[in-house]
Parts: sequence; structure tokens; C-alpha cells
Amino acid sequence: MSSCKILSPSQMLRTGPGYKYAEFTASDSVQEYKIAVNDEISFKLSTNNGEKIIDPVANANGSSASLNSGANVTFTIDYDGTIRLPVLGRIKLSGLTIRQAEEYLEESYKKYYNDPFVQLKVTNNRVIIFPGGAGGTANVLILKNTNTTLFEALASSGGITDGKASKIKLIRGDLKNPKVYLIDLSTLEGMKKANLVLQANDIIYIEPRNKIPEKLMAVIAPYISLVSFILLISQIVKK
Repeated sequence: MSSCKILSPSQMLRTGPGYKYAEFTASDSVQEYKIAVNDEISFKLSTNNGEKIIDPVANANGSSASLNSGANVTFTIDYDGTIRLPVLGRIKLSGLTIRQAEEYLEESYKKYYNDPFVQLKVTNNRVIIFPGGAGGTANVLILKNTNTTLFEALASSGGITDGKASKIKLIRGDLKNPKVYLIDLSTLEGMKKANLVLQANDIIYIEPRNKIPEKLMAVIAPYISLVSFILLISQIVKK
């Protein structure tokens, strides 16, 4: 019968000796969030630069196109990076920033509406955080702000309480061939790098601190107590 082995935090996401980490480019720290596969997009379309709200779903079915109140419609980015929108059909949006996608859709809708005004928002942007330490529990953090930085995500998850601030790994991209960045928050230079904008499905791993002294004390503590007890008894007997 096979048994399932549970890995400790220190045994996860290790990189071997001489591992070449990805280099930060000048644009990494100011890069905006880019739409990714499986993102849920809240979509609103208006005409006359936002004056009149349009329901493209109703319009596509031949019914009334105007709405009295602006209810957003939610769509999901498919595996191929496209989204299926009413009237336009399939449009590829993955890899674009929110602003780029809005401008692109506004230009596309000009064929059908006067001065279209598009508003987009990613509603399920999330990252995974392994906080490090024996008591640390991994969690999926939903980002309320699209352009959330690494600093903000760490603060939202409780900060670094039991890990190495000098060894934080940011894992990004296809997990078959990901980019792995090493960030050192114990230095000012490293803090500048931590200002980068997180992307969908980023993995943040904080390396646990080495607790050999604490483990050693846990092992020898009973023996110290025993020796102390024997010494106490010997002093009582001498009296």
C-alpha cells in the first residue's frame, strides 16, 4: 500500500545550486496587469461617450438595446485567450492591459454604435501565497485592485512573520517552464523590485527560516529538566 508523503514548507519549490533566476527588466516594476486565461471580465457598454447605456446581449437578440440602469455583464477569457462578446463575436484580449482592451473594444464597436464607451474590470484576479514557517498556511488571495503590487499582497496576507525576508520567490507564467524571480526584501534594492504589479496566478513563496537551534532545544529540553531535577534532589539530600 502506497502512502502519501506530506511535504514541509522547507521542502517545497526548491531550486538547486546555481539555479539561474529570471532577471528583472526596467519595465517589470511599472508593468500594468494584463488580462489572462480564465479571467472573469465585468463588461459594460455605453454610447455617446457614456451617456446612454447599451445592453449588447439584448441588442444581439433583436430586442431593446437601452437600459435604464447599468447592469454589468460578466464574461470569461477562454483557454485560447479569446472572449465571446455579443455583436463582435470572438475577440482576443489576453495579453492586453485593461486600458488597451477597452480602447480596442471601443474601436471595434464604432461600426455599430456612436461614440462607444467600454468599461472592463477583472473580478477574479488571484495569486497563491505560501507564507513560510511551520504555522504558515498557503492561501489563494483574491486581489480587489487590478494593479496590486507584491508589497500589497504580502501585507494583505499578514506579512512575513516566520519566513526569510531575504528569500522570496515569485513564480510566474506557464508552470511547465515558469519564470522564477528571487526578491530580497531585507535590502532597499530588493524593496524596489517588490513594487512590481502582480499578474494572474502568480505564486509567491517565502522560504521558511532555519530552525535548527529551536529543534535542538526541543530535543535536549527534557534532558536539561532531568539534570536540573537530579541536582535539586542532590542538594536537598546534602542538607
